[in-house]
Order: sequence, then structure tokens, then C-alpha cells
Amino acid sequence: MFKKVLIANRGEIAVRIIRACRELGLHTVAVYSTADKNALHAKIADEAVCIGPAPSKDSYLNMKAIIAACEVTQADAIHPGFGFLSENADFARMCGKCGIKFIGPKPESIEMLGDKAQAKETMKEAGVPVIMGSDGAVKNIDYAFDLAGKIGYPVMVKASAGGGGRGIRIVRSEDELESQIEAAKQEAQACFGNDEIYIEKFIENPKHIEIQILADEHGNVIHLGERDCSMQRRNQKVLEETPSPIMTEELRERMGKSAVDAAKACGYVNAGTIEFLVDKHGDYYFMEMNTRIQVEHPITEAVTGVDLVKEQLLIAMGKELSYKQEDIKLTGHAIECRINAENPKLNFRPSPGLIKSLHIPGGFGVRIDTAVYQGYEIPPYYDSMIGKLIVYAHTREEAIAKMTWALSEFIVDGVQTNIDFQLALIRSEGFIKGDYDNGYLSRAELKY
Repeated sequence: MFKKVLIANRGEIAVRIIRACRELGLHTVAVYSTADKNALHAKIADEAVCIGPAPSKDSYLNMKAIIAACEVTQADAIHPGFGFLSENADFARMCGKCGIKFIGPKPESIEMLGDKAQAKETMKEAGVPVIMGSDGAVKNIDYAFDLAGKIGYPVMVKASAGGGGRGIRIVRSEDELESQIEAAKQEAQACFGNDEIYIEKFIENPKHIEIQILADEHGNVIHLGERDCSMQRRNQKVLEETPSPIMTEELRERMGKSAVDAAKACGYVNAGTIEFLVDKHGDYYFMEMNTRIQVEHPITEAVTGVDLVKEQLLIAMGKELSYKQEDIKLTGHAIECRINAENPKLNFRPSPGLIKSLHIPGGFGVRIDTAVYQGYEIPPYYDSMIGKLIVYAHTREEAIAKMTWALSEFIVDGVQTNIDFQLALIRSEGFIKGDYDNGYLSRAELKY
């Protein structure tokens, strides 16, 4: 049992975790960089510790500084949120060695699932459908040419240690293969410090469907339905919804079972997400597993009534899951729009700066997860997402209508945002019909 949780993150997810801790009577410690001295998470936590200068590598990625903050404040647990150190096995292992509870999976699970090639092999052994591709990392160019020829172009070259859409290249012909492999390796080395890549068959126009799971330390694993994350720009999620417009009860049951089998196969504990690609025939394939809470977790909370962050904390305390599989019922429809400080008309260029005025929408079924406030200055050093707008309604049509007026009421003065872009997206014919896939935004001509 732990009593004081240090949140090794910033922004809206740090605020979200602080609030969940408070509901469980847990003391909270925020960490912040010098650029975040006026950040909301640093203001509302019970204690706050500065861990370094603005660059992430010197603060939010500084493992020693974060562990030192635990020692100074006597925090006995760490919640990593998402991004930064949330999927760093070395950090999870360091926490354990220092007697600090890491609120997440075991380091061994993070390590194995963080290596995409190794994760794929584990899923194959567990009977989870996987996409045809290389057995582990590609060791030489001759093997790459031979494999791509066998499975057929187009193929995807992907970083083994990748994530967030980085280190990915689509190769449509043999002439492109070697140059695209080299480009992917260079990006992977720069982003992850690991240039290993693997190759798999590229599925044309798939749907990106992920399954949320919870697993406790007693061997209990459940799934909480799906999230449709197909609305993406350059492999980055823009909008998510649940249930998916393509989902049937039969497909959900099969995918849910595969997700549970996947979690059990790697001895997984805590919250996690299994990501699948679904083709036009309704066949699905394992893509990767995210060993952390997801940005889009609120829409699952809306349709299931399960507080995922509180469940993470309870699982880490050694408690059994509060729910059994038969308790999970999906009711209604939820949509999340990621609100970013960026200028869509200038190729989505980040737009840091002072928020001069702010009006946040509200009302029944409207939720805002954010850490910004009027007078807050968005720093230029971090991700451009400033909040998440979530709506819930009885039907998908009602949820779309609710999101439309909620976006229309959302006003941020002083910086550029993607609100008008999201409004155009939610009004687009493809989205309204539920007829969209991973490539929709690259084809759609949105007017905003």
C-alpha cells in the first residue's frame, strides 16, 4: 500500500491523475520544469518539485531527478501518465530498486512489448492474428528484399522501438525499399536511440481499432470494448470514438478475447491497450500494445462508467479488479477531439503563447480534460495538445450534434488552435456516415 503518489508528467494527464488520487485519499506530488512553474498541475498538487530546465531531456525525462524528488518528498509511488517515461522499462526497474511502486506494468512486460518485433512473435505464439512480415528485426538488406518480394508490395518499414507515428515508411515498389529503410533507421535512431526496423505487409485503407484492457496482480484480465482511432493525420490520432461505426457484437467479442489473450501471454498487469488494424473484410491484425494509460481513455470511461485511472491506482495497491467481464456494458456513444495549439493553415505549425481569454464549453455529457487557463502561457518545448474535448450521448448522431456545438462554443484567444479544423472534420460527410479509415484525412478536402 502506498500513500503518496508522484506524478511524473505534466499537462492535462497530470491534472487527471491528481484528481483520481484525491478521490482515493492519496497525497500527490507534482514535478515541473522551469518552463512549467505556473502550470496547473504544479499549482493543484499537494506538493511540487522543480526537476530541471525546460528541455524534456533535462526534466521530464531525467530519471535521477524524478527519483530524487520522490526521496525528498517521501513519495512511495510514481504514476508516469503517458509519453515521457511511461513506457521506459529502465525507469520502471529503477523505481522498483528504490522501493517506489511504479503504477504500471512490470519492467519485463514493458521491455518485451516495447520491442515491436518481439511483441509480434509473442502474439503469434498466443494465437493472436498478426500481419505477415519479418520474424524479428531486419538484419540486412538482402533479407529485406527477399521478404518484401514474398509478401508483396506495398510494405511498411517500422521502427522496432517506435511509437507516435515515428520511424514508419510505406514502400510501394522495390526501387524505394533500400532508401526508405535507411530513412526509417535514421529517424528511429534519432527518436528512440535504436535503429532496428522490421517489415510487414501494408494493409490498404484499414481501420485502427484498439481494445482497452485491465489486468490485476491476481491473474484477472478484462477488456472494456473498443475505441476507433482511425481519424489520423500523419499517423497521429486526431479524434477517437466508441463504439466504432464498423463494430458488431461478434467482432467485438473476438477482438476482446484476442486482447485478453495477448495480455495474459505476457503476464501483463495494470491498464493497457491492444491496437489492431481491421481490413475491409473485417479481419483484424495485432499492431502493437501500449503499456500505459492512453490519451483517449475518457471515451471508454464515458460508455462503461469505469474510472480507468482509479483502477490503475487500485491495481497497483494489489487489489483485485473492481469489475468482472460480465459487469462491462457499453452504453451510449462518446467522441473525443484533441485540441491542439497549432495552426492548421500553416501545416499545423505549433502555436505557443499567452492565452488572453478562454471559454470552455459545458453542459450535460460534455467533459474537458485540460491544464490551461486564462493568463496561462503555453511553452514551446512540449507537445502541442492543450486539452481534450469529450462528449457523451445516447446515440452516435446525438454525440456528433453535441460535439458540433461544443466545438463552436470553445474559444481560445491569443494562440492558434485546431478547433475549426475539428469542427470541419466532425461535419464532414465521411465522418457523419462513419465511412472513414486511416487515410481519410489525407484524402478529404476539409474547409475551415
